[in-house]
Formats: sequence, structure tokens, C-alpha cells
Amino acid sequence: MIDFTQCEVNKFRAYGGANGNKINIRYQGEGYILKFPPVPTRSKTIRCTNSCISEYLACHIFELLGIKAQETLLGTYTDLQGREKLVVACKDFTEGGKRLMEFAQLKNACINSEQSGYGTDLRDILQAIEEQTLIPAGQLKAHFWDMFIADALLGNFDRHNGNWGILVDEESQTAEIAPVYDCGSCLYPQLGAHEMQAVLEDEREIKRRIYEYPTSAIMNGGAKISYPRFIASLQNEDCNQALERISAKIDMEQIEALIRQTPGLLPVQRDFYEVMIRERKEQIIDCGMAQLMESREHRFDGMRFGM
Repeated sequence: MIDFTQCEVNKFRAYGGANGNKINIRYQGEGYILKFPPVPTRSKTIRCTNSCISEYLACHIFELLGIKAQETLLGTYTDLQGREKLVVACKDFTEGGKRLMEFAQLKNACINSEQSGYGTDLRDILQAIEEQTLIPAGQLKAHFWDMFIADALLGNFDRHNGNWGILVDEESQTAEIAPVYDCGSCLYPQLGAHEMQAVLEDEREIKRRIYEYPTSAIMNGGAKISYPRFIASLQNEDCNQALERISAKIDMEQIEALIRQTPGLLPVQRDFYEVMIRERKEQIIDCGMAQLMESREHRFDGMRFGM
């Protein structure tokens, strides 16, 4: 565990967002956003959420899935009251003159959009992806759906238009997709150790946390998307292609090794993360792939027999 307490603080950089306090520090000559765990809004059994652990693990798992993500480091920070807190340091990828343009800002510039930049209706998001001109639409759409499938694996309930986007460099007039960031809402951050143990001991509670919640923050047909239902429906071909791409890259041995090597985790936390990711893979990703393969077989048989 890295002790970030004595790191130089850059008071001229500050960050928004509602998920905990943040400061900018210099660590080994580079800028990092140091995130502190927020007070839980749902759980009454823990003093702080596990969002720093969620952020660390989720960003590393995105990388294992072949999706560029923000570099994250786990550590501690002792405040002025002498309280040591578990924190996550997220490398500031805007250093060097680049500026983060949240998708909400990009979407707000799409004048044909029916909603504001923060509107999360799926059809409106996809329309804005087609209308924007900074990134080739096919490339940005593939990234959106890859991120959606990875979020389904990790149970992210808060991937909205304000926490993914594009890096722009106005001087060179260039743009690129930003690394995936702000993953603190993955992996059930408001569950304490006792609650994790209770879930592990009850198959029904595991199923509830796969099929009932968390849902995606993205809306479709007036309701938040259910990851398992939407993916299994095969209703969006771009989503189907992302499912196939990401499914092929999921290596549970690598993911479980990452969890085992993560410092500061209790044994029950390690067990919980391993079980829930494995279950979400089997019940959402693998089941979706089975539906996709069956659909293709039926289509092939229909073409072969002239149906």
C-alpha cells in the first residue's frame, strides 16, 4: 500500500463529481487525482464505501479486457485529524495540454438531439454518436458498446454521459477516446464485509444482484436497462458484436489473480468479488453468447434450406 500523505498537492487543480472528495497530487513526478471514499447513502453498516477498491479493480479489469482505462493505484492517506483512509490514485490523463470533453458536452453540441447532454435515453445517445464529428462514429459506437458489456460484467450502475468521453487537443486540432474512468460504482461499493458474507451464503441474494440490480444508468423505453435482459434480447447488433469481442477476452484466471494480489482486501472481499464476477460472467455474458450462437445457427439453417 502506498502512503500518499506526504505527496505535494496541486491546489490549482480541482475536480467536480459527487462521489467523494478529490485532490490533485504529484506522485513520482506525475499528476494523480487522489479520490477519498464517500459516506454511504444506502448502507448503515460501513463508515465509508468501498468505491476506491471498486475503482482500482474495475479499471484494471477493463485493461485486461483490452479496453484502455485510467491507471489506478491503491494506497492510504492520513488526514489532519490523524485518520488513515483507504484511497485510490487515478492518473490525470489531461496533463500535457489535453482537455477532457465529457460525452455530455459532446452530446449537448449535437443540435438534433432531443435531450440535454445528460439525457441517458439510449436512442438519443446513439444518435449523438452518429452526429458528432470528432471521432469516427463507428469507432466511438464500438467503444460505447464495449464499455457497456464490461460494465455489465462488473455491475456498474452509474455509467452516465458525464463519466466517459473524449480527449481533445485544440492546439493540434486532434481528438481521441479518453481512457475509461470513474468506475467507483462497479462491484457493489456500498456492501460491507458482513453484507458480502450474507450474500455469499444465500444463492437467492446472488441472483438478485445479477437479475434485479444493479441496472444500467442508460434508459431504454422509459426504464433503466437490465443488463441480462437487454444483452440476451440480441436487439442491437452493435451490442451483439461487442458481446462477442469482450466475451473472447474475459480470462477469469487473470481476473482472480488480480483480486488476490490487491493489497488491503479482507478474505471475504476477495471471495465476494471473485464469486460475483464469475456469476455475472456466466449468467449475463455466457448466456448472452449462447443466445447469440443459437440465433446465428437458426439463421444459417434458414438460409441453407431456403426458409
